[in-house]
This record gives sequence, structure tokens and C-alpha cells, in this order.
Amino acid sequence: MRSLAVFAGLALLGAMAFTIFSFSAAPSEQPVAQAEPFTETLQERLKRLPGDYRGWAELASQYVDQARITGDPSYYTKAEGAIATAAKLRAGDDAVLTGQAALAAGRHEFADAVRLAECAIRANPYGAAAYGVLADAKTQLGDLRGAQRAVEEMMGLRPGVAAFARASYAAELRGDLAGARKYLELAESDAWSPADVAYARYYQGELALHSGDLTTAADRYAKALQVYPAYPSALAGQARTAALAGRLAEALALYDTVVERLPLPQYLIEQGETRLKAGQTPDWTLLKAQRKLFQAAGVRDDLTWAEFEADHGDPALAVKHARAEYARNPNLVAADALAWALFKAGKPAEALPYAKKATATGWRNPLLTYHRAKIEQALGRSVTVDAGFDPTLPALARFS
Repeated sequence: MRSLAVFAGLALLGAMAFTIFSFSAAPSEQPVAQAEPFTETLQERLKRLPGDYRGWAELASQYVDQARITGDPSYYTKAEGAIATAAKLRAGDDAVLTGQAALAAGRHEFADAVRLAECAIRANPYGAAAYGVLADAKTQLGDLRGAQRAVEEMMGLRPGVAAFARASYAAELRGDLAGARKYLELAESDAWSPADVAYARYYQGELALHSGDLTTAADRYAKALQVYPAYPSALAGQARTAALAGRLAEALALYDTVVERLPLPQYLIEQGETRLKAGQTPDWTLLKAQRKLFQAAGVRDDLTWAEFEADHGDPALAVKHARAEYARNPNLVAADALAWALFKAGKPAEALPYAKKATATGWRNPLLTYHRAKIEQALGRSVTVDAGFDPTLPALARFS
């Protein structure tokens, strides 16, 4: 879901650099050359000042960002080491607690993320970053009102790209597409780095895509790549629009580039589905290897495997994963995953209450709408199934 990606868009440029500027005052009677600014990476600073607990916390948060940006879960292990060092130095500091919360959220331990973020807020009620993690985690736990309150607090403390992006997602989950677009426009206006501009434009494209407006979606993805050509999410967006428009050869060429740069499970599944649509045989080898890597790094992600097994594997296994995910994180997407898994396992009556929960907020997600319609249809109800939805490409309707 989008909220897990928020920090990634904010850290794409120079995520591992911490720069310090130092200027010397020149004697007034003698002109001298301008002093060059002194730059130092965060790692270099920590070698020089190993007791800088906030520096260690920042390094941990940057490692979490790198795990999301690169798809390399080994960064979570590095983050764990950095935040452990910070906690030994100053366990109750709000920056340390926020770093611990960010790591928990990155590993999909959202209940722990809420607890740690709330501890950070008690330590420092003015820490906007902690409210951001709290909003993300509460969204994943299905507490949309709590997430909205956290977003409002963050907006009051530090309105900017990170806050506007979260406000956009909260509005979208309520079915307020105009509000979601407005906040993304504010995020784009506030952004100063190419990565942040690209991030805002990319999610403008996602909103258009999920509204069925492929032309606008393609335009926003292209404009994201204009300012940040190395942004794989926007390239994946272009692959989605090509696939949904029936340009399968173009889509597959784009997906080859995307997964070479960033082999996230979402992109690998999208690539596999597009291959199926093109009459080719998908290769799930890399997907399964990524699953093992994420598990080894302590990431719990039953959601991805519930969705994958329901669409491409064993429905009984899908139900098992979906129940586990929903028990931990009873959000809209987990409810949909459980509903669809139960439906594919031949249990539409049991599936319907979860499908209703997934669609209860007004969120205009075409995949959730399609799943509920198919479940109600199986129960003999008179419903209209969206003829424009392509059931052979379900992963393309999911958020990356």
C-alpha cells in the first residue's frame, strides 16, 4: 500500500548522505578566497562522534528507506544494528523511538510501530516524523480515524511533501478523489528535490490509473521521469498503462527494466501477469527468492502471498496467509485479500463480510469493487461487474 512507500519518495536522492556546512569569517581588512563548505557523510560523522545517538537513529531510518528504495531487505538488518546502538546510548529519546518505530513498520510489525511512535510522541509531542510513522501504521491496522488524526497533527507541525502525501492517501481511502488530487498537487508545489517532485507526480498517475484514465496516468508518469529518470516506480507505472492499453510487448520491455533495477514482489507479479496475458509462461523463480530474502530479514508479508496464491497458486494456502495477515493488520486491503482467497477456495458466503468491509469507506479501488461483485454474483445476487476491469491483470490494480 502507498503509505509504506511514503518515506522512499522522500529519500531517493542522497539517502545515505548527511552534510554539514561550515564557514569561516574572514578578517575585514584582507579579502580572501571563499571557504569551501565542509561535507561529511553520516557514517563518517559517527566514526568521529560514536556517541551521537540521534545520528545512529538517523542512520537506522536511512537504512529502512534504502530497503524500500532498493528492494534489498538486508538493509533492515543494518537498521536494526544502528538503532540498537542508538538505544544503548539514549533509549528514551524521541528520535531513537521514532527510528525503532520506522524499522517496525518496515518489517510490517505495525502494532509495535504504533506503540513505539506513541512513545516517541510522549517524549516529544512536536516530532512530526513520529506522527508520520503513526499514521502509516494505524492505516495498516485499519484504524483510519486514528491515522487521520495523526496526519492532521503532522500537517499542523510540518506541512510539506510527507504530510501532504499522507493526507492524500487518507482522502483517497475515504473516496475523496478531488481531495486526494489536491493534496498531491500541494506536495508537488512544495517539493524542491527531483525525487520528491517525481514522487508526487507518480501518485497523481496512480490516482488517474485507478480511475481508468490511462492518458492522464501515462502523462503523470512521464512527467515524473522527466525530473527523475531513475525513478523505477514511474517506469512501472508506464508499464502498467501499456499493459492495460493492450501494448503488451511495450509493457514487457518496460517491466524487464523495472525488475532489473528494483525486483520488488509487486513488480515481479505484475511482470508475470503481463507475460500470461501475452501468452507466455511466467517465471516466478526470482519472486520466490525475494520472498526468502524478506523472511530472512524479519519482514512479515502474508498479504503479498495471500494475493499471489489466490490469483496464481493454491487457494487454501491463500486463505491461510490472508487469515494471518488480517489477524495482525485488519485493514481494507487485508480484508479484500481474505475475501478473495475465501472466494477462490469456494466459500463466497464466508467471503462476503470481508468484501463489504474492504469497500465500506468509499475507496474507489477497481480491484476491490471487482472482487465484491464477483463474490455477490456467486451468491446469486444481481450485481454489475465492471466490464472495463481486466481480471487477468489483478496485480496492476494494486498499489505498489
